[in-house]
Amino acid sequence: MNEQLNDIELTEKLKLAIEESDYILIGSGAGLSASAGFLYSGKRFDDNFMEYKDKYGLTDMYSASFYNYPSLEDFWGFFSLFVYINRYDIPADETHLNLLDIVKNKNYFVITTNVDGRFEAANFDKDRLFKVQGDFSLFQCSVPCRQETFYNEKYIREMLKQRKDLKIPSNLIPKCPYCGANMSMNLRSDDTFVQDENWYKAKDKYIAFLNESNNKNILFLELGVGFNTPAIIKYSFWRMALKNKNSIYASINLKNVFSIPDLKERSICIDDDISKVLKYIKNK
Repeated sequence: MNEQLNDIELTEKLKLAIEESDYILIGSGAGLSASAGFLYSGKRFDDNFMEYKDKYGLTDMYSASFYNYPSLEDFWGFFSLFVYINRYDIPADETHLNLLDIVKNKNYFVITTNVDGRFEAANFDKDRLFKVQGDFSLFQCSVPCRQETFYNEKYIREMLKQRKDLKIPSNLIPKCPYCGANMSMNLRSDDTFVQDENWYKAKDKYIAFLNESNNKNILFLELGVGFNTPAIIKYSFWRMALKNKNSIYASINLKNVFSIPDLKERSICIDDDISKVLKYIKNK
């Protein structure tokens, strides 16, 4: 039995829009991962990072990731655990699996600011996925000396294995194999963010999808997108939907869900938990 929805009529309208659309562009933000249970605060933080709460007074993973740790050994002591619990050894979650089940037979594409690999875990087509802000599974040179990234799983696991007293051994601090500078995470935070060959290939596929669906019957489906980096998904979805009179704009999120006046007649805005809405649509 489905949980009670805030607005069944709007959810039914979205279900019909999905069925009738020839193209679906999914734009996902942090709210989608949060709805799937991957919260950065509360019990999940306390269960894994209580030592950081006790020592530094930190209360959530987001602020902890920007904390000025006293050494690189301490920094990677935190980040090795942070990356591991948010990227590795995590089975596919019901929310992303339901989303895939809903769109798998449609011509879809996903653009996401999330970096946690949830779409890959759910077996979304990697050729239909553009991860704009990076990926927890990648290192890059901190300088950077070149536009290249490095898969970090084996390094993260070794750091965790040898991690002690919130630190990793100095010899495990990752270094760039080319220039010897310290490695950093491939997460967009400033102008040092590396956009490697795979990033540009994904961007090209995204642009090709936009060109193919231009002025066609397309649903712009926004899931859990807030106002941290609204230009990447929210504003661009509004802009593209305004230009394409054959399109529908839909947004699901808890609170602050709205469209713009000129799109009102072609908008479906659902103020509710994303997981609940997707489960309803899948099982209806």
